Amino acid sequence: MTASIVFVSDEQKAIVQTWCGEFRKRIAIAVEDRTVKTSFGRTHALVAGPENGKPLVVLHGALASSAHVLPELGSLVSKRRVYALDIIGQSVLSEDRRIDVHDDSYGRWVVEATDALGLRHYDLYGVSWGGFVALRAAQAAPARVGRLALLNPAGWVANSAWKGLKAMGWPLLMFRLFPSEQRLRRVIEPLFSTVDDTDWTRYFGDALRAYRLDVRVPPLVKPEELEGLTCPVLVFASDEDISFPGRALLARVRELLPHAEVELLEHTKHCPPTTDAFRTSSSARVERFLAS
Repeated sequence: MTASIVFVSDEQKAIVQTWCGEFRKRIAIAVEDRTVKTSFGRTHALVAGPENGKPLVVLHGALASSAHVLPELGSLVSKRRVYALDIIGQSVLSEDRRIDVHDDSYGRWVVEATDALGLRHYDLYGVSWGGFVALRAAQAAPARVGRLALLNPAGWVANSAWKGLKAMGWPLLMFRLFPSEQRLRRVIEPLFSTVDDTDWTRYFGDALRAYRLDVRVPPLVKPEELEGLTCPVLVFASDEDISFPGRALLARVRELLPHAEVELLEHTKHCPPTTDAFRTSSSARVERFLAS
């Protein structure tokens, strides 16, 4: 049997697959599994929402899946036909491989996957690592994307290496070497806005031990790469984000994309609240943007 590129063992991979099933139970409406072929490998997607709804392609964050992101979309899944793609290299449900982050590969992957799903024009919503992938997709095929929404997207700004090491690097290393509830808490607290969502925190602890962590940092977007991006853009950033500091992120968005709408999420960390209140407010804001 070929060794996994993304996971440390088959046993750990199975644990993450089981968790995907648990998060799928949190989805309030019926969902459909779709698996399509691309030149980058097998791509899984969950499809939900009214069949006649306008298509919205959603891209989740690192170490997550379509099953993790769909329950966090609030009312969007009842108003839009949502296609949540499982990002290759960051989800157990798609091909076990890495995709180059320094060229247009991720953008081409989204184009191929949406082609295979029968989508030619759609809105796009990317979260964290998925925000980086979504921007690559909008750059690769700008005519396909009607509107682009990003939540704490990678690839715009970076925190200092020392702050990252102090806040996340050392606690993460200690947890992987000597896992315990206390050490997991030290990893969770600077990252998660909601630390008492036991499904998310327990899953994240298992994922940190299961994945071969991808330490590649998405390159920062360059001004010339955005020259063809004219679609409406909405960017959320969190003011307490240790990975992509919110105020700096929005300042760079304003500099490079003056036409973009921006919103600072106050008292919010990189992983926004997994609460009904936040789902309601964020989904309503995204829907207003998509419908405007």
